[in-house]
Amino acid sequence: MSSGYVLINVEPGSESNVFDELSQLEFISDINHLFGDYDIIIKIEEDGIGIIAGLVVGSIRPIKGILNTKTLACAEF
Repeated sequence: MSSGYVLINVEPGSESNVFDELSQLEFISDINHLFGDYDIIIKIEEDGIGIIAGLVVGSIRPIKGILNTKTLACAEF
């Protein structure tokens, strides 16, 4: 099982709408609002980092109000 965290910036004023839409996605295992450089952080756990990358590109980035994302892949030792 691979894990990844996605840091998300959203358009000002759309934080709640984006958070609510992200909360509906079954593959997100944790989601929180942030203060600072990013607005939202999510955790995804899947069978591989390639699957995680595909979900970010195909299901997260297209959400209206998201400006950019930064995906952090967890190391597996």
